[in-house]
Amino acid sequence: MARKTDIPSSYYGEPRKFDPNFRGPVHNRSCTDVFCCVIFIIIILGYIALGTIAWIHGDPRKVVYPTDSHGQFCGHQNTHNANKAILFYFNMLKCANPTVLINLQCPTTQLCVSKCPDRFATLLDAWNTKNWEYYKQFCKPGFKIGSKSVLEVIQDEDCPSMIVPSRPFLQRCFPDFNTRNGILTVANQTIFKDGHNNERSVSDLKDAAKGIANLLNAKEVGIKIFEDYANSWDWILMGLVITMVVSLLFILMLRYTADVLLWFIIFGVIAAVGYGIWHCYWEYSTLSGKPGANITISDIGFHTDFSIYLKLSQTWLIFMISLSVIEAIVVIVLIFLRTRLRIAIALLKEGSRAISYIMSTLFYPIITFFLLAICIAYWAITAVFLASSGNAVYKVTPTDEKCMYASLTCSPKTFSQTNITKVCPGSQCMFAFYGGESVYHRYILVLHLCNLFVFFWLVNFVIALGQCTLAGAFASYYWALKKPNDIPACPLYSSFSRAIRYHTGSLAFGSLILAVVQMVRIVFEYLSRNVKGSQNACARFLLCCLKCCFWCLERFIRFINRNAYIMIAIYGRNFCTSSKDAFFLLMRNAIRVAVLDKVTDFLLFLGKLLISGSVGVLAFFVFTHKIPVIQEEVPSLNYFWVPLVTVIFGSYMIAHGFFNVYAMCVDTLFLCFLWDLEVNDGSPDRPFYMNQNLRNIMGKKNVKKRSRK
Repeated sequence: MARKTDIPSSYYGEPRKFDPNFRGPVHNRSCTDVFCCVIFIIIILGYIALGTIAWIHGDPRKVVYPTDSHGQFCGHQNTHNANKAILFYFNMLKCANPTVLINLQCPTTQLCVSKCPDRFATLLDAWNTKNWEYYKQFCKPGFKIGSKSVLEVIQDEDCPSMIVPSRPFLQRCFPDFNTRNGILTVANQTIFKDGHNNERSVSDLKDAAKGIANLLNAKEVGIKIFEDYANSWDWILMGLVITMVVSLLFILMLRYTADVLLWFIIFGVIAAVGYGIWHCYWEYSTLSGKPGANITISDIGFHTDFSIYLKLSQTWLIFMISLSVIEAIVVIVLIFLRTRLRIAIALLKEGSRAISYIMSTLFYPIITFFLLAICIAYWAITAVFLASSGNAVYKVTPTDEKCMYASLTCSPKTFSQTNITKVCPGSQCMFAFYGGESVYHRYILVLHLCNLFVFFWLVNFVIALGQCTLAGAFASYYWALKKPNDIPACPLYSSFSRAIRYHTGSLAFGSLILAVVQMVRIVFEYLSRNVKGSQNACARFLLCCLKCCFWCLERFIRFINRNAYIMIAIYGRNFCTSSKDAFFLLMRNAIRVAVLDKVTDFLLFLGKLLISGSVGVLAFFVFTHKIPVIQEEVPSLNYFWVPLVTVIFGSYMIAHGFFNVYAMCVDTLFLCFLWDLEVNDGSPDRPFYMNQNLRNIMGKKNVKKRSRK
């Protein structure tokens, strides 16, 4: 019977009428949304054509190897730059920031060299001296001293006006910044001479290569992190395997001990957070009396050695306050939702029982992961080939920004014959980027956007296929009157076959809607970054509101699509009809949806938190050598938090994968449960398909057919 509400049932559609022939997912069904299926296939063929064209025109070497001012690769084999793998900038002071350098837009000559300079020197000091032999390796190939005056050499940039001690980073020479006692230095010097023998401060180089010092520190940290991964990969793998086993056992145990495990999760999380609060308070009180521990975090700044922060009392105070807030939120939420736990437990038990009968569903995420990996790899490769398409494009690079020919396209072969060098003395024709004037190159940005859009569409389709497949399998379980005898053979394979054969168009339709919204969000993110520094507060506010609205819209569409795919898997209708049926069914049971479904999601989240947290605590004791039995076998690490964070994150993702299947199971059973309440009344001709426990909770019962005497 339909639930009585203050809103007429017709407002959200009439309850579905009883169908005496319905016995679970419909087998005799027809193809849905055929037009969208045809469009989807055409788009896939076009995407393959796009990748082929990008492969023909692209050259990944343009991305891998840095390019000098003449468009030649540094370090590329079988060229005269084969032994010159590093890019050297003639005048670093002309470069505004490191992003300009990496994108090859610095307005100075760029030359391939075998090694970076290791000393300060100027062209004026090295000219006709014993230092010239070292200095000339940074001049253009073929340059001979005496062919021009020093001023002409500097003006034409045949040689750099100065060199500074540098080291390679991203295959480019950057100043060798170091900080000593809070003072920025290069080769232990704070002052150097520029090309005109004027004394300059090292801070000028810092302004020209802003952020490089941090990037270089990041590189050193990266090397140490790589070493830690190399030394601890087997221990990390062991932790992830433990997570997989625990997650599987956790789901299977819910069939028998859902109530015990759920209360254990609740009190386990509360106890774990409570212990964290106590430990933070103990650390805080211990450090408060020690000298030097009361320094604030802002006073010491950023350090790669995070153990420094653990020696500060303020750090533990922040941890304690954060954990106290989390503890309060968890307790308050549980107090208000305690009366709904009983129904949530019944749904979880039923979900666990369904998975135990259809164990193959736990391994379906492997197929989803494999398909997603193919989509990501194809998108990334296509993007690289598109980015490396085209020929070298050269632009006029003047010494004076007011030059009328600045940034105009030029040809290095004929540049010396033009009057540009006369109008703008010192101008050069330098390599800028890869492109072209053909239709393909003019629309390269459009192709990048197409590549991204189809990528979103395919990813959403793969996820939709997985949801529809799992929903069909679990619906087969629910609508089996006598479980497990009435469950059809190979329900997962049958559901997958039905989804691919009949509903590719419907899944593509739902995925298309979501992909369009995601592309709009990408556009708004791009616009938001561009107006971030703008003075127009109204534009920033409007973009922020639009971003928030489309984020909410994406979440809503995901919710509708998920339930629509369940209806498609069961009844085999098209996407729009299934979306309407699912939405109206949920709105007719809005309170149950808002409470029961979200309580289940919350409890599943607590389960993921407990599993990843427990494995994380175990990993913490392992990598900090606090378990005596295996203390000698655990390798010494530069940063123990590297494998620790990896294990925690990996454990959460593995648990998330297992629980996603479980959540889909609960959502499917919940939707079937609501439908069961509407179309059936417990009579012999219309029995409830829900289990005895749910019937008892809902106050329902099946009336057995009386036998005639």
